[in-house]
Amino acid sequence: MKYTDAINYINDKNKFGSRLGLDSISSLLDLLGNPQDKLNIIHLAGTNGKGSTASYLTYCIGEAGYDVGLFTSPYLERFNERIQINKNDIPDEDLGRITSLVKTAADKMVEEGMDHPTTFEIITAIAFIYFEENSLDYVVLEVGLGGRYDSTNVIKKSLASVITTIGIDHVEQLGDSLGKIAYQKAGIIKDKGLVISYPQKEEAKKVIEEIVKEKDGKLYFYNENNVSIIKETDNGNIFNYNYKDKEIKDIKTSMIGEYQIYNASLAITVLMVLRDKGLIKISNEEISKGISKTKWKGRLEILRRSPDFLIDGAHNTQGARHLKKALELFDYDNLILGIGILEDKDVDHILEVLVPMADKVITTEVDMPRKLDGRSLAEKVKKYNKDVYIKKDIQKAIDKSFELANDNDLIVFGGSLYLIGEVRTLVNLL
Repeated sequence: MKYTDAINYINDKNKFGSRLGLDSISSLLDLLGNPQDKLNIIHLAGTNGKGSTASYLTYCIGEAGYDVGLFTSPYLERFNERIQINKNDIPDEDLGRITSLVKTAADKMVEEGMDHPTTFEIITAIAFIYFEENSLDYVVLEVGLGGRYDSTNVIKKSLASVITTIGIDHVEQLGDSLGKIAYQKAGIIKDKGLVISYPQKEEAKKVIEEIVKEKDGKLYFYNENNVSIIKETDNGNIFNYNYKDKEIKDIKTSMIGEYQIYNASLAITVLMVLRDKGLIKISNEEISKGISKTKWKGRLEILRRSPDFLIDGAHNTQGARHLKKALELFDYDNLILGIGILEDKDVDHILEVLVPMADKVITTEVDMPRKLDGRSLAEKVKKYNKDVYIKKDIQKAIDKSFELANDNDLIVFGGSLYLIGEVRTLVNLL
């Protein structure tokens, strides 16, 4: 199968929708020889920070000389980003070849009277095969949605279950309270497994602790008090981190925002715990170098200067608050906010956080069926800011932002990962 055929096949399976549950992915992987059973996996779930934390882990493990796979979602600019080995996207030819293998197995499932696998199940299977073929030392695996019934949770074991910050998102699928959502996220915890969690609000923390106890696991909460922030700027951060009697000093991150310090510290804690358990050999120096080299597209990423042009997903209330706090690092005259949001998101609360900061707002549309149209979004924005421009076409929205901005202004686009992926591509072409 050629690359374009593979992408068309994968995207075509969107017609089967999403399906929370493990029966279908289990059947698919059984037909493919269960490649996931041969992998050493660090599994991540959470509402925000999964991608950044996964990237920190991948860079640090690679710095220690290991071959490491990374599976994330969604992609920003090109599908291949979702499946990486040693920070390199899966090659087109491998994607085409492996997709053909998965298609054969999926067709057999249908012949035997089973439901056709969903898009995410197909992608998950492709990743597992690619990783197993390359005999990797480690795989950093990010869930797609939730955790308990997510396709990635087909794995029977993991080196560690990592839980990033838990907030309110995907309420229709996961529940309308922190406790219910935490129950879904903590579903990745394995029997007698290691669990490393970001500090959580009490409701979520209690659920995680109960599940760890049921599973007879070992739980570690990374402690924010062990972090000493030395410097925060719009170019990155410097901090010290203590774990037990071990301290790593002057850790640098090129990723901006205070929350990136805490995401990095969660990743460091994971590596320290694995090292203590004899599950990885990695030095403090290798960890520090890995953190300093880590990049993650679309998370508080500066694309241009004069005027500063910043993109960030900010696709839920928690993410919007992180973005708001990070903008305090910038020195600017006016803030021009470009925003596009999916209609099934917590639109009102995202706008409540972000729009009052802006001097001018441009509403635009994500090229997806779930988009909130630019005019309806503008009406909601006017509750907080009357200076609104409607540019449904993303390129026109970008052009308008540059037209409105002076050299000492700040342009920010956010509200959806799908939006900033397209923005990133278009701005980098300018």
